[in-house]
Amino acid sequence: MNLRITFSTAGRILRQLRHDRRTVALLIVVPAALLTLLYFMYENAGPTFDRIALVMLGVFPFVTMFLVTSIAMLRERTTGTLERLLTTPLGKLDLLFGYGIAFGLAAAVQAAVAVGAAYWLLGLDTVGNAGLVVIIAVVNAVLGVALGLFCSAFARTEFQAVQFLPVVVVPQLLLCGLFVPRGQMAGWLQAVSDVFPLSYAVDALAQVGRHADATTTMWWDLTVVTAAAIAALMLAAATLRRRTG
Repeated sequence: MNLRITFSTAGRILRQLRHDRRTVALLIVVPAALLTLLYFMYENAGPTFDRIALVMLGVFPFVTMFLVTSIAMLRERTTGTLERLLTTPLGKLDLLFGYGIAFGLAAAVQAAVAVGAAYWLLGLDTVGNAGLVVIIAVVNAVLGVALGLFCSAFARTEFQAVQFLPVVVVPQLLLCGLFVPRGQMAGWLQAVSDVFPLSYAVDALAQVGRHADATTTMWWDLTVVTAAAIAALMLAAATLRRRTG
């Protein structure tokens, strides 16, 4: 992997993203708007809003980045852009890690806006530092990017790419501990939950919600999510096709 080419690729993707106002709105505005909706839903529910909003600060980047990157990579294949790019010195890993860097930076902006809105406008209260929430959200977004890039290799149309959402994302949402604590699930469901990286991201956020300082468990959870993102990028490189007919 050539770092110069990788960062050059990241710059190209960021320039494209800057001119796509709808995607920028999806990434930046929608999470804060959905958090505001949650605030009014749980306005008189005590600490329930704090618990759910904290988890959603990690979930929103994961879901939005999965959607955006899976469709963006599919579009590069179907238009022949990817085929032309790969005739240059650009390698598959350069391309995919460039996507990871570009959307990781976009996720940092997204997380900063969403966290700022949650803490300073909606009154989110956690024991831990808001900066740790931003870090976890960004890592979770990169995981969404990596899984989106991997799944895009198996889609031929944008509609098919979106169909991977209920297959890859929804089961992780259901089993991550947001709706039912993982310890209260049936044994086989706990085992499945232990395989899903989103479970570790949610657990890391829960650590921030309960502890003033970063804990060993939080760093371990973050390491697992990071390793899962890198593994997904490697798999994406192995399955990446130059063009979709």
